[in-house]
Order: sequence, then structure tokens, then C-alpha cells
Amino acid sequence: MKFKLPDDVTYIIEKLHKAGFDAFVTGGAVRDMMMHKEPHDYDIATSALPEDTRRLFSRTIDTGIKHGTVTVIINGVGYEITTFRTDGIYLDGRHPEHVRFVNSVYTDCARRDFTINSMMYGSDGEIIDFFGGRADIKEKLIRCVGESEKRFKEDALRMLRAVRFSAALSFDISPETEKAIKKCSMLIKRVSTERIFEELNKILLSDNPDYIRTLHNLGLLQYIIPQLDICFYEEQRNKYHLYNVGEHIMQTVKNTPCNLILRWAALLHDVGKPCCSSVDSLGIIHFYGHHRESCRIATDVLYRLHMDKDSIRSISILIENHDVRVEPSLPAVKRMMARTGEKLFEQLMLLQKADNMAKNPEYYPEKEQRINAALDIYKRIVAEGQPYLIAHLAVNGRDLQKIGYKTGRIIGDTLKRLTDEVIIDPQLNNREYLLERAKQLRKSMQRQ
Repeated sequence: MKFKLPDDVTYIIEKLHKAGFDAFVTGGAVRDMMMHKEPHDYDIATSALPEDTRRLFSRTIDTGIKHGTVTVIINGVGYEITTFRTDGIYLDGRHPEHVRFVNSVYTDCARRDFTINSMMYGSDGEIIDFFGGRADIKEKLIRCVGESEKRFKEDALRMLRAVRFSAALSFDISPETEKAIKKCSMLIKRVSTERIFEELNKILLSDNPDYIRTLHNLGLLQYIIPQLDICFYEEQRNKYHLYNVGEHIMQTVKNTPCNLILRWAALLHDVGKPCCSSVDSLGIIHFYGHHRESCRIATDVLYRLHMDKDSIRSISILIENHDVRVEPSLPAVKRMMARTGEKLFEQLMLLQKADNMAKNPEYYPEKEQRINAALDIYKRIVAEGQPYLIAHLAVNGRDLQKIGYKTGRIIGDTLKRLTDEVIIDPQLNNREYLLERAKQLRKSMQRQ
């Protein structure tokens, strides 16, 4: 089977060959080519030692020289070239304790995580596949190279990677691999937060973001986000819901567009429900105040995962308001826009739509109609540049001071009242009217 390699990759392989070394494209690039997908990058495995690679190419970076990896720069693009090796245990969860360079293609393939990532491809069209990667691609199966438990004990992140590849490729995880993950699940606690967060993001940005469910089924989620894991044990007995809290969350995530902020908000939007559960005299379960508790928990979880502060703030706003009914009227839409900001309002509506799609479908049409109507009003407000914030007023605090207002709370209160009027009627946002109206408000406040 012959694949067309980029010219730079062919150049690197042929240069290594001419110097007397074996060299192959390896890993995910081979898998992607086998699946008729365009690889994102090309890694190369070679019998050349790192010093040989540095000698052969003029521009190199020692990105992982201790572990045999040298990055070669060709036409401004970096290509990782790694010496055939065998690895020891990954004590820090990222790098093997020791690396032994070998002159064996088989040994190098045997150290890799999954069969679909263990293949190699030569520029002559030769595919090296010692462990059945091609067959597993055909069967749509994620299976470890060799003994699963050994692979996971070497690097526990591989358990999370198995789920990520399953989500990204719509593949099943083999029964023996699943069994090993369940047995080794506690080892995920060894892995750094940054590496776990990166894998979670990749799952959420895949075509199957609801495969987070698999983390629960395999016993991993309890060590990664325990507050989310317990949601799968929380029932929802009321007419609006069909699923337990955890499954409702998975259905919500599945219904969201591919946007990381939106999908994290969907993933954590109901995570506070187990803390807020109550049962009335009819046996109906309620979750009063769960949006506030979910917001608090989500903030804690995302800080622990080292997400950036701006993203956490956006996700918190979405979760805080995910259950707020926004009526399809100019004032209601503008007031919510003032709470969320212009960009987040549309995401909030998409979150609310996804949330309601994951409930009893009997009630969805009315909610969808209302949300779509609110979105139409939002688009009109944006297109026409209609004011909805104090900052949008044609006057400010300094203007009020010039007509006799003293500094203090009275200025803020007056600007809020002027904003309320302008929200209802945008034509009132002119300097002459607002100053005259401010004078009237000041007089009425003085009389009080």
C-alpha cells in the first residue's frame, strides 16, 4: 500500500537511508493514512542515534535528547525524529525512568501504547505491523500492544488515551483492555493534572464528547472529577426528566456544538444537583439552587485542572444562568445580555437548547421556540447596535456631576434607571433627553 508523503518527510527519510540508517513514519500518522485521513503531523522512528541525526541535519532542536528525540526543522516545520528504543516505567507519569536505544524495529513497536499506533511506514510503501494494527482499524478496536496491565503501569495516562482514541475515532475498547483499565484505574492518580486536562479537552472536542461516560464506566472518573462521577447515581424523579443526572449531562454535552467553553459548561452545568436534592410529599425530586452549587463546584474543578481564568469565568457565567428562562422580548434579552456579555449570550442559548433536548421531549418544542425567538431578538440587537449597558448611554457620571449630582451611589443608581429606560426604548438614548431625565430624577430623589 503506497501513500503520498510530504516532500519534506520523504527528504528526511531518504537522507537517513543514504547515511545507512533505517527510518520510518510512525505512530498516529500511519494510523491516519490507513484510515484515509490527513495526518496532523509526521513523527519518524530511526536506527540513527540522536548525535547522528544532529550531524545529518543543519537545523535541529534537542526536544527530548535524553529519550532519543531530536526535532529537525525543514522549511520552518518541525519533525520529531526518535531513535528506536525500549522504555522503563514512567515514574513521573510522563517520561520513562530509563531509555535503552536499540537497533530493532520490533522492539520499538512493542513499547507503544495501542496496536493502531504501533505501525510504521517506509517511503518504499512498506507497512510494518507486528501487532495487528491494520486488523484493529478494520474492526474499529482500541487494543493495547502486548499485555494491557503492563502498558498502563508503564504510563497510567494510556488508560485515558484509550478513551480519547475511542471518542475521536468512534472505536470500541477491546474487552481485555477495558478489564485492565478497571483493574488499574487508581493509577490515574499518578498522572499530572496538566496531562489529564489535555486528554479531557480532546475527548470534549471529539465527535463523541459524551464518551466521558466511559470514564465513569471504567472507574476513572471517580479519581478525575468525583463530583461528576456521583451524578450517575443521582436519580431525577419528575416529569421533565428521563435520565439520571449523569446521563442527562452526557446527553446535554452530546447536543452542544463543538466549542470547548460550551462543552465544559455542559459537562458541569448540573454537577451540583446531588448536593441540592430534596423530595416533596408526592415523591417528586427537586434540585433547588443547583445552579449556584454547580457554579461553585465547576470553578473548583476547573481551577484544580489549571484552566485559564478567563475560560473559567465564561463557563461560570454560563452555568450560573443555564436555568434562567429568557423571555423573547427586547428588555428580557437585553438584561440577560448585560449579565453574560454579547458573545456569551448566544452560547448560553445554545447551552439551554442542548440542556432541554436532554430532557423529556414532550416539553421541548415550546422551549425551542422560545429560545429561537430570543436568539432572533439578540441578533437584531447586535445588528442594530442597540444599547443595553450603562457604558452604552450617551451620558456618563461626569455629565451628571456637571448638572449638580454629588459623587457617590446616587450617580450609579441614576445611570441604572436611565439604562432601564433605554433598554425599553433605544430611541431615548440621546444626550439631551438623558440629561433632562437625570435632572427630573434628581429632583424626585431630593423630595424623598
